Order: sequence, then C-alpha cells, then structure tokens
Amino acid sequence: MNARPPAHEARSSRPVIAHVIHHLIMGGLENGLVNLVNAAAFERYRHIIVCMAYASDFRLRIRRSDVEVVTMHVEKRGWRRVTGDLVRLFRKLRPDIVHSRNLSGLDSLLPATLAGVPVRVHGEHGWEMADLTGRNVKHEWLRRLHGPLIHRWVALSKHQERYLIDRIRVPSTKIAQIYNGVDTERFRPRRGKSDLSPQRGELRPGGVVIGTVLRMRPVKDPLNLVRAFIHLRRSRPELREETRLVMVGDGPLRDEAAALLTEAGDRSDTWLPGAREDIPELLRSFDVFVLPSRVEGISNTILEAMASGLPVVATRVGGNPELVLEGETGVLVPASDPPTLADALTGYIVDAERRQSHGVAGRRRAEETFSLTRMVSRYSNLYDDLLARNGRAERQQLARPAR
Repeated sequence: MNARPPAHEARSSRPVIAHVIHHLIMGGLENGLVNLVNAAAFERYRHIIVCMAYASDFRLRIRRSDVEVVTMHVEKRGWRRVTGDLVRLFRKLRPDIVHSRNLSGLDSLLPATLAGVPVRVHGEHGWEMADLTGRNVKHEWLRRLHGPLIHRWVALSKHQERYLIDRIRVPSTKIAQIYNGVDTERFRPRRGKSDLSPQRGELRPGGVVIGTVLRMRPVKDPLNLVRAFIHLRRSRPELREETRLVMVGDGPLRDEAAALLTEAGDRSDTWLPGAREDIPELLRSFDVFVLPSRVEGISNTILEAMASGLPVVATRVGGNPELVLEGETGVLVPASDPPTLADALTGYIVDAERRQSHGVAGRRRAEETFSLTRMVSRYSNLYDDLLARNGRAERQQLARPAR
C-alpha cells in the first residue's frame, strides 16, 4: 500500500474521516466523493481516501493538499492480506469515522471494528452489471452480515433506501437518504455561441446536438444510444441534416459504437472524443442530454446536465425518476429500447421551445433541490450527529473556528 504524505498537523486538531472506495477513477461515485472532500465546509475534517484497489490520475482532482490517498491493491494481494493491513492502517491513522461505499467497501468494516474506529458508515451508490437489480443472494447476505457493524447506512436515492429496508432488512432509523449534489456555478447554462467551442471543427455546424457523458461499458449501455440515433435518422430521413451525436467517455464499447455508426453511414455527424477534462464546457455545447443506462443510482451526469440547462432523456431505472420530472425537465424511457429512445429524442429535435422550457426547469430544479451546498450540509450534519453520539462533540467544537 502507498499513501500521499499528509500535511503536518496536530493529531487532535480535526476529526478524521477515512472514505473507503474500490478505486479512485473517473466515475459517478468517485466524482461525488471528490466534490465532497473539496468542499470548503469540510475543511474542519481531515480526509483519507482508502482505495481497496488502485488510484488513477483522477486523484489530481482533489484540490486539498491535506487529503491522503492510500491504495491497498486487493486485486494483486488478495483479501486476507489486505484485511490485516487495513486493521494496522486504521490503528495507525486512528480515524474517527470510516465511511465505506458499495460492495467492496464492506470488506473494510470488520477491520475498522477490530481497530476500534468509533463510527462506521456505509453508503450504497448503485448496482453493477453483474447484479443489475441488487438481488444477488450472496451480495444480499454480505450486506446483512455486515449490518451489525454499521452505525448508519447512506442511500443515495429513495429507490436504494427502499431496497435496504425491504431486501436487507435495515431499520429505517439507521438509514440516511442523501442525494448527490452538483456545483451549479461550474455547471451553468450556455451564454452564447462561444459555449459551442468544444465541438467546433469536429462536427458540421448547425443541427441539434444530442450528447452524453458516460463510461463506455455495458452497464451504461452506450450502444442503446447509438442504435437509437441510427434508428432516428433512418425512420425520419428529413431529420438527418438536423441531428448530431456527441458521446464523451472511454471504455471497451467505444470501438464498437464507432463501428456501428460507420456501418450505418452516420459516423461523419458524430464525435466520440474519449475521456475529456472539459465536461462543463462540453455540456454547454449540447442541446439535449441522454443517459441510456441499464441501471443507475443517482447520476452525477444527469445533475450536471440539468445544472447546464439541458433537457434530459434518461432510462426509467434506479434513481433516474427521482431526478428527471417527466414532461417538465425531461423524458424517461424504458432501458434497452432504441426505438422508444429515438422517439423521445425526435420530440426535442423538432421542438426548440420544448428544449428551452425543459432546460430552464431542469436548471431551477438543480439549484433548488440538488445543489452541492445542500449535499455537503446533509453529510456534515450526519457526521456531526454520529461523532456527538460517540463522544466526539468536544473535539469537534474545538476544531470549529471562532466566530
């Protein structure tokens, strides 16, 4: 295991939170965590990010120099060795809270308990391709068996909160439902033609730009959008000159997506740039945002699109219906149904006024309900409450700046 050296400071100055995730790469869960630790309101805590596997250059998005990143490389070393190392790590770092996330994070809870960590939180952020419904029996039992070690569960959506109550049998009093938040200053609506620059030179000028930002993996089902785009242009040939497609992201299905578009004769009106760092600017160059996933928790990219003033077409899965208001901020469609997705997109392509009104409503909803400030406040209140219940109120009070 390795770690970024922590900033020098007295051990007792601030409560320490160890966030345990599988890996620190570009993704919704990871993006939400980085947003959390970067928030100014969280400077009264010291944060450690423990990766059960590894960390990529995505770690460079952490703006604070006092955040440690520790990698356990469980994929190379095995669970048994990593378990012992986690006990030693937690005893050395003495975190006040361990906050694990998703299935692999459960493996940190017994080591945290053995190391005497006073508060243990576990978050459920969504499903993976191997368990689309969350009903894998082995996974259910792993969650139930770890239940006694968890002081509070965090569900990112009401859909996942219901799952924890109904399937894992978690008492509702042990669950905090906290939505992801979006930075509504960084993600903002288009202000003029200058905001079209990221696609300039890559696509023919004009037309309605259908865009997405996603990992090119089966769980996100990018080929659903590709097939919908092809279907749209074949079934409505009069719209060929009016449609463009931008798919931002990398992964094993990127080449197949490009091949399908080439075979259909639609490649010249599409742009697949791979992973990009200029996501806010790219979103402002879109006219409609699409998320074609098979499963979702609470999608950061939907929130970012709403904050950017875009109407959203998303599959009716997971927490998506909690974000997208049907007929007000966007449209929900069945998963893996390209013709229905194509019909939903057609409605926006032919109606500029509808695109505008739904985009404005989405921006307003992002500001009022899904702001980053609101998310940070909910987590801060959760941590404060759990620390107070475990004898940490005095240290926390001392750590706050005088007014």
